[in-house]
Amino acid sequence: MKRNAKKYVEDGITFDSRVEYNFYHRFIRGKGYRFRHHERFYLTDKYALGGVMGRAVTYTPDFVIRDDRGEIAHVYDVKGSLTSYNIDRDAKKTFSWFQSKYRIPVEVIVPRENDFKMKVLGVSNNLFDKHVRHDRKGNIKRYPKTGNPMYDYYDVHKSVNYEIRD
Repeated sequence: MKRNAKKYVEDGITFDSRVEYNFYHRFIRGKGYRFRHHERFYLTDKYALGGVMGRAVTYTPDFVIRDDRGEIAHVYDVKGSLTSYNIDRDAKKTFSWFQSKYRIPVEVIVPRENDFKMKVLGVSNNLFDKHVRHDRKGNIKRYPKTGNPMYDYYDVHKSVNYEIRD
């Protein structure tokens, strides 16, 4: 997160950046989701170390969507891009740490004009079902030299319970 980013407020929620505000406004607000903004998750508890207390380590994603039973359905971290400038090495470690403890992937979201890009960092591909990649028109993507189909492992359309173009 940029430390000098302008804060935005809507519906009593203070957003850290314009990108986060836009994502909320376009994809969460008014959709009927049960969500929390900046919910804190403990990765470690406080601990005693030589007569002093060590700090707890926490992770605060931008949005946490819960299902009807109150279980976590999605954990969103909104970024401006998927480059190493926006997602540094420490953030990737924190995502992996969270995923290891809570057993749910952190979905890194980059809003675009009509939809958003999403990537799950810090997991190996064999954790998810393999599926054939498609282009925007629905055609199977193929490697140019061999003509073999391209594969992905985390199928967003199978894993999410919402329409990304809402």
